[in-house]
Amino acid sequence: MFLHVTSVEYLENYQLRLKFNNEEVRTVDLSQELYGEIFEPLRDLDFFKQVSVNPETNTIEWPNGADFAPEYLFDLTPALQQTT
Repeated sequence: MFLHVTSVEYLENYQLRLKFNNEEVRTVDLSQELYGEIFEPLRDLDFFKQVSVNPETNTIEWPNGADFAPEYLFDLTPALQQTT
């Protein structure tokens, strides 16, 4: 099965809560990942908050086209405890 991001929620600073198509929910901190020409604009928190899921690429994306591979995001942090 290919890994996809199905939803994203901004939390604080550079942290996002991501839900994947395998039903796992993970919180990722991207503060150390925002380097290079395409990612530098994301250091502006107002711009960072504009993150959304692109339904064509099945990952998070910003208005300038910056994105991260779902597998990379998945591996950045362990799964959260699920509460029912």
